[in-house]
Amino acid sequence: MSEIVFDPRAYCKIMLHAAKYPYLAVNGLLVAETGKPGTIVDAVPLFHQCLHVSPMAEVALVQVEAKAARRGRQIVGYYVGSDNFLDNRFERAPGIRIADKIAENCADACVAVIDNTAVTINMQFPALRMWQHRDNRWVKARCLVDNERVTLDAVSRLLQRGAAKELNDFDNYLDNTQNDWDNVHLNVDLKQILAMY
Repeated sequence: MSEIVFDPRAYCKIMLHAAKYPYLAVNGLLVAETGKPGTIVDAVPLFHQCLHVSPMAEVALVQVEAKAARRGRQIVGYYVGSDNFLDNRFERAPGIRIADKIAENCADACVAVIDNTAVTINMQFPALRMWQHRDNRWVKARCLVDNERVTLDAVSRLLQRGAAKELNDFDNYLDNTQNDWDNVHLNVDLKQILAMY
């Protein structure tokens, strides 16, 4: 079974996105350094309204891809969380066609399905279930979080202080272009929290 490693920044953004919209499905993109698809260094929250392939999804993919390329990165995967608290299955994941589209351009593409039952303000273990694209099909993979205990503590601290409200996804950006979907402000907060450990 292959392993996908998540940098604290990427993992935190995914959890904050799920926490901001606990009553809605959410999705986003997974970004890695070019040529290193097994380590996710960032996550870009996309939508909390319409998660399927749409003109807005295509616009988001183009913008994220361009910004990632300028930083020596590439889109390597997709994350999704269901609006049904107990439905954490890959087969029922909304918008999975976006992941299929990513797999056309990235041989080792991956999908992370948020385990809603594990997203709490006192996180005990990673709340992601992983799949990787192999031989034209999606197979289970293992999720590892870099510096796991510290990262989970950092996510817990951010959730406890209400940082989920500060996260902007692409839907928020479409509502007001002042809402930065790259979430630079959260990157700074996270860096400060991790520096305390």
